[in-house]
Formats: sequence, C-alpha cells, structure tokens
Amino acid sequence: MTGDANAPWLIVGLGNPGPEYAMNRHNVGFMVADLLAGRIGGRFKRAGRAQAQVVEGRIGPPGPANRRVVLAKPMSYMNLSGGPVSALRDFYKVPVANIVAVHDELDIDYGTLRLKLGGGDNGHNGLKSMTKAMGADYHRVRFGIGRPPGRMQVADFVLKDFSSAERKELDYFVDRAADAVECLVIEGLERAQSTYNS
Repeated sequence: MTGDANAPWLIVGLGNPGPEYAMNRHNVGFMVADLLAGRIGGRFKRAGRAQAQVVEGRIGPPGPANRRVVLAKPMSYMNLSGGPVSALRDFYKVPVANIVAVHDELDIDYGTLRLKLGGGDNGHNGLKSMTKAMGADYHRVRFGIGRPPGRMQVADFVLKDFSSAERKELDYFVDRAADAVECLVIEGLERAQSTYNS
C-alpha cells in the first residue's frame, strides 16, 4: 500500500476545461472524476489558489479500509496539469505514491483499462506536465480510447467527441474505471490490476 495510511489520496481526472471539450476523448478523466464525486455525494468547487476544482470526501467501508480522498479536475489546459496538481499535493500533504491520474490512453483498445505505478508519459501531455512537476512515481488509471482511424492526426482524434457507437458503452466503461480507482485506493494496486486490467 503506502507509507502513511492516514495520508489522503489525490485522484486527478485529466481533461480540458470548458463545455466545448466536455465529451472529447481527451476528457474521459473528467468524466470518471465527476462520477466519483457523485458517488461520495460531493460537488466540485474551486480550490483556493490552485487552478483546479476539487471535492473532498471518503471512500470505502467504515473502518481501516476507509480512505480520505481529494478528487481534482485541473482547470488549466491539459498540457499545464502539473502546476495545479503539485499545488494540491502540497496543500493537502499527499505523498506522490497516493496520487492517481485518470487519463485517456491511445495505445489501448477503447474501453480497456490498465492500472500501473510510474512509467513514461507515452506522449500524453497531461502526464508529461505532471511528471515534470513531481516525478513519475504516481499511479495511473489508463482508459483506452484506441488509435485514430486512417490518417487522422492524434491531436484531432483526442479532441473529438466519442463516436455514437462508442457512446453506447461509454457510461459502462466510465463506471468500471471509477470502480477501478476505488479498488486501487482501498485494496491496493495488485488487487486492482488483477481485477480490472484487461
């Protein structure tokens, strides 16, 4: 698990702020964060000086498995996510190992989840910014969006909305990703990987 069982967890949904980006593939991290906020009965609000919206609460059953969490959506653009996340880390005194980034992943089929600790950014600008700000030793919940079709540019693909076919299953996959985050925080990475990595 982690060194300090009482330290909070910082769960960061990565995305771009603004209604025009809300249903983009790149914003699936925001979608998962919104669902988790609903589960703990919280509403996102501006976080002091940090350029982010946050919800504070607890997840897990009563007792030792109950975890204090801060859900966050950086309100910078994706490529500047590291600043708001490191500000929240400092404010809430969160060890880097208790940070979880939920993000879209091109190299995994749509809807597939992979959880890991540390590693490279694989060209993802949100992860690149987070790693530059605080190192790579944070958890990732990688939500597969697949590769762009034909010759479509990656930037165009990630900033497009999910297709109508994808949207039919999107709620299910977002729900499953939220389950995976909860499992990671409550039961640890190995259990979450064995249950949700596909």
